Amino acid sequence: MKITDLLIKQAMILDLQATDKASAIDEMVDKLYEAGRITDKEVFKTGILNREAQTSTGLGEGIAMPHAKNEAVKEATILFAKSKAGIDYEALDGQPVYVFFMIAAPAGANDTHLKALASLSQYLMKPGFIDKLRATETPDQVIALFEAEEKEVAQPEPAPEIKSDKYLVAVTACTTGIAHTYMAEEALKKKAAELGINIKVETNGASGVGNRLTAADIAKADGVIVAADKAVEMERFAGKHLVNRPVADGIRKTEELIDLAISGKAPIFEGSGENSESEDEAAVGLGKKFYKHLMSGVSQMLPFVIGGGILIAIAFLIDNAMGVPKDQLSQLGSYNELAAWFKNVGSAAFAFMLPILSGYIAYSIAEKPGLVSGFVAGSIASSGLAFGKVPFASGGEDTLALAGVPSGFLGALVGGFLAGGVLILLKKIFANVPRSLNGIVSILVYPVLGVFLTGFLMLFVNIPMAAINTGLNNFLESLSGTSAVLMGLVLGGMMAIDMGGPVNKAAYIFGTGTLAASISTGGSVVMAAVMAGGMVPPLAIFVATLLFKDKFNKEQQDAGLTNIVMGLSFITEGAIPFAASDPARAIPSFVIGSALSGGLVGLFGIKLLAPHGGIFVIALTTNPLLYIVSVVIGAIVSGVILGLLKKAPVTK
Repeated sequence: MKITDLLIKQAMILDLQATDKASAIDEMVDKLYEAGRITDKEVFKTGILNREAQTSTGLGEGIAMPHAKNEAVKEATILFAKSKAGIDYEALDGQPVYVFFMIAAPAGANDTHLKALASLSQYLMKPGFIDKLRATETPDQVIALFEAEEKEVAQPEPAPEIKSDKYLVAVTACTTGIAHTYMAEEALKKKAAELGINIKVETNGASGVGNRLTAADIAKADGVIVAADKAVEMERFAGKHLVNRPVADGIRKTEELIDLAISGKAPIFEGSGENSESEDEAAVGLGKKFYKHLMSGVSQMLPFVIGGGILIAIAFLIDNAMGVPKDQLSQLGSYNELAAWFKNVGSAAFAFMLPILSGYIAYSIAEKPGLVSGFVAGSIASSGLAFGKVPFASGGEDTLALAGVPSGFLGALVGGFLAGGVLILLKKIFANVPRSLNGIVSILVYPVLGVFLTGFLMLFVNIPMAAINTGLNNFLESLSGTSAVLMGLVLGGMMAIDMGGPVNKAAYIFGTGTLAASISTGGSVVMAAVMAGGMVPPLAIFVATLLFKDKFNKEQQDAGLTNIVMGLSFITEGAIPFAASDPARAIPSFVIGSALSGGLVGLFGIKLLAPHGGIFVIALTTNPLLYIVSVVIGAIVSGVILGLLKKAPVTK
């Protein structure tokens, strides 16, 4: 399959009318829908926006390649569009974008499609090709230009003269594996040829690993370049000078990467999952690093919290239904064997929460060596460990010993960063050991010293963290009246500010942390407010599209119906396409409604036993009816505000 098989005349826009990034995406998605290449505009657009949220697909040099691969795509298609005035598309070089290729790949796209899509990068990297595209006036001219280029590609080019015996290996990979992966490959090969350097580039694309590097390739390489936005096999590069950068740098900073890799100035990759911090990572602010490491731990922790928490909550329901007095609900399983089974299984999963959180924070900081120390720190935070006075068993005088002081969620969080820092320090201390001893250092020294130092330091962390944790839990438990309403307003509103972004995640993490401490006492008001706030934005879209139909087109009205399911399921991200297309009106509307729902939950003192699930876990609230009322009121208020603020679409 060739590029011209995917470029169809019905899916071309030769005079893009959009003036900004959001409207350009809308215009191109609309064109794909009109051409019958996608079945659901909102689903496909969500995929496009999710990709843009990771890294802008504005590649520089006036080119953008937005792309998505999902179930809304009927047939693999490349939409070509060009803007005469240029659009600020947040390109990597900060320049306007004039030429767009929107790539739509079906969820089950086969290798033939993906290879054809990948070959597009070969044309875009050719000098003068983009200028020729900008000069086209008709779809026929666009097709003819690509056909001419395909004939040139079919003719084998003579191998470039290599003036150096230097040899590099490289790996390119982007999150979707469709566009950036192959553009970086082409850019690296082209620049290496210009510099007279041999290079072999492995691609980790959607169709799998292409041009895989062999052990012999790596052994003879003078340096390694990894231009990737996702995990790739790294252990094989142990002992090599390695440059580790985002895939975008493989396209935009190609010569810089090659020069650094070939000069011997790049840090040596140590193996065992370890790597020196790249220059790009070193330049990242402290706040962004903290958030990245925290999210690494939280993303691994949540499945344990959700799975274990819901099973424990079901045990509450069973015991309650069997007549267990509410003041004895903390003694789950005492009255009913089925409840005991649910409670024991759920507790087993829930017990992993803190070690997993701490372990993967440390893993994010120090990679594999940090994992064991992180798990230990989380376990200590869970079980408690500190210096204290305990009496002799014989009844003698008190003596200094180890006493349990659980520090909970906060202790595990601090412990994860502590464990990661300990391993980073150990790496620096043992950085210059002979290479022959690297195996012993990784297998013996790091685990032993890491666990010992982390465990010792946690003795002092647990005491203040336990005090803070206890005080916070007591405060939350005592929430009522104005304080509960205020807490609900703030957390509910936070859930709608960025709908899955850092602010949303901060509120959700706080909610799950309070649930961990209160699940044995009937649940958490904070968790209830967080989930209510997160359910509102998608439901508000349904309300707005229902009450203000004249302000939404047919596709948006259809999307309003799908948002019912998303809202009821506590999937706040369903509102992202609407927020992205009209943030000035949508986001304030969502925040007001979500804050209102959270505040009502606080006012009614409703507790929730489950960390996720939406309507499916409504029975796990202390007052299902009032909880539903709180969410519905917030959704209606938010939807009405959105409808009133939104302008009617311009009819042509």
